[in-house]
Amino acid sequence: MNVRKYRAAFLALVIPFVLGVSSSALHAAPNSGKITGVVMDGAGTPQMGATVIVTSAALLNSASVELLTNDRGRFSTAALPSGMYSIKVTLAGFLPVVEPDIVVNDQHTTLLEIVLGTVFSSFDKLRRTPDQQISSDEWSWVLRTSAATRPVLRWQDGDVVLGPRSSSFDRRGNDSDHARIELMSGSDHPGSVSSGADSPATAFAYEYRLGGLGRMLTAGQFSYEGGSQSGGFVTQWLPSSDFDSAAVTTLLIRETQLGANGPAYRGMRLSHDSAFQLGEKVTIRYGADALAAGLNSSFTTALRPRVEMAVRLSPTWQSSVMFTTNTWQDASGEPGTLQATVNQLDQFPTLLRRDGHSVLENDVHEELAVEHDLSKSASLTASVFHDSSTHTAVFGHGAVSGPDYLSDYFSDVFSYDAGNMSSMGLRLVYQQRLAGNLDMTMIYAYAGALAPNESPVEAALRNELATQYRISAAARLTAKVPRTGTKIITSYRWINGPVVSQQDAYGQSTYHLDPYFSLQLRQKLPQFIPGHAEIVADCGNIFAQGYVTLATNDGQVVLVPTYRFFRGGVSFQF
Repeated sequence: MNVRKYRAAFLALVIPFVLGVSSSALHAAPNSGKITGVVMDGAGTPQMGATVIVTSAALLNSASVELLTNDRGRFSTAALPSGMYSIKVTLAGFLPVVEPDIVVNDQHTTLLEIVLGTVFSSFDKLRRTPDQQISSDEWSWVLRTSAATRPVLRWQDGDVVLGPRSSSFDRRGNDSDHARIELMSGSDHPGSVSSGADSPATAFAYEYRLGGLGRMLTAGQFSYEGGSQSGGFVTQWLPSSDFDSAAVTTLLIRETQLGANGPAYRGMRLSHDSAFQLGEKVTIRYGADALAAGLNSSFTTALRPRVEMAVRLSPTWQSSVMFTTNTWQDASGEPGTLQATVNQLDQFPTLLRRDGHSVLENDVHEELAVEHDLSKSASLTASVFHDSSTHTAVFGHGAVSGPDYLSDYFSDVFSYDAGNMSSMGLRLVYQQRLAGNLDMTMIYAYAGALAPNESPVEAALRNELATQYRISAAARLTAKVPRTGTKIITSYRWINGPVVSQQDAYGQSTYHLDPYFSLQLRQKLPQFIPGHAEIVADCGNIFAQGYVTLATNDGQVVLVPTYRFFRGGVSFQF
């Protein structure tokens, strides 16, 4: 009983004191509240740097408060007098959003979720009725991109994915790796001063995470041989931190000293690629390259736009149409990875000489394609296309000299501007996932390429070449050995006659099918070696097929559609 009496006496003293303090605090605090919110895009990605303007509806308090969202897309005001407010949110690339009649009082903090939209998402909302159901059909389509940006845009079950129809082992490996070092020797573009030197080289790559701003990837390469220095630098910005983002901006700079006393090659490429969707059936991908390159003071510039559109016809039928430049081999590997960034160092149009002046190879490709998904693991694509060029690159070797021959310092190969080329073409592609670690691609193509005239005469080399139609058949297998982790990529492309330029250059670049027999090996090293170490070996035209000998006014030459080459070394990822 004594305990109960003490407890009752204690509560009788404490409760009035607490109530008094609380009442004093309430009377002392102003009649105010706060607004807190998050700004996102239509996909739910928080948007950093959005401008938030808070305006009171009271006539006597017309001053506005301006805020910026943080890296998580969030904003929060200071204490505001109770009342009605309106909020306006703006951000570059999005439509402004106005939220009227926001109530602020001292009872709670006002929480908001503001979604920004684009012009196209607004059109889509106007077109769609509120009760309309989006089709849940399982379907997929592919939007082929230009050779400069090999990744294709694939839609599967409502998700937009960048990347080709690839095996599971072709997807991005370790997301925790943010640095890469390569020690390589050789070149897969012999004869072109625009690409890396055919000599031992060191390359590095690093990835920067920029929070809500996306990712920045940088890579560099340097080599030195016989008084000749060669180096390059590339940086890529992916605005979204999502690995499957469609937008990417690339800046590539390369310089090579061709001998201790020879000319210096300099090149720069600035490119951007992005995409947007119209409704549920149409996607448009677009981009452009700004190019500048030359030897010493003889420079040339070019602007190369491209646009592609893909349309869903049914759950298993898709079509695409494109206009694009096809001026260089594309980078292998998944977009936005360290390997793809390093490969960008060799992605530059071939520099040629014409009448003593620098020019760039300028292939143009137009294509209409239809793809049919035969099953979840197989597809068939049919394409008709047109290729044209006013500066067509051919490669060869021989004792020749003249203003139109550009010799490679690192080998006995030269590049030559063979002039005009134009042809129509047809391509059939069958792709199938044979097993979890085995993919197959088969291609039939009928298209034109430069080849010797039927009755050649000793004239200028350019006059001895003409567009000849050829048939080609190719097969490519990609496999991974389960126990050892060895990746093997082997292919063979047969052509039914001599050619000295690329036949179906776009298909050859997109599906990685160089003429004749090629082999690529990737072998991971034991885990006790620092970093994720891997041995790399790439061999092209192993049997040295397709060599064409011609006699011209400049001398006897041997022209080659693709040279036998070897490139190998070791790479480390951290």
